[in-house]
Amino acid sequence: MAHDENLARRIRDLLNDLPNLREVKMFGGLAFMLDDRMLCTASAGGEALLVRVAPDEDPQLLSKPGAKRGEMGKDRIMGVGWIAVDAEAIKTDEDLQVWIQAALRHAKQ
Repeated sequence: MAHDENLARRIRDLLNDLPNLREVKMFGGLAFMLDDRMLCTASAGGEALLVRVAPDEDPQLLSKPGAKRGEMGKDRIMGVGWIAVDAEAIKTDEDLQVWIQAALRHAKQ
């Protein structure tokens, strides 16, 4: 199953001014990498977005509507800092921007 190209376009639009940004097929979707650190992935199925966040921000972000712990396949829960976000929670660019900014904060640590 291919990644959500509309979501990938929206992510590109939010990250378009970053140097050293590249896209890599990963986790069954399209990952956005900054200086070889994964920011997020436009997923192929299930949750729309997989995002990498700072461990100290994880509890607060995980409590947001539509957020849950990321999974690597069926019943394989990912660790702290990996959050899956459903499509309903990122319908607007402002909602998506919240998650992209969290990923950027982690990548710049």
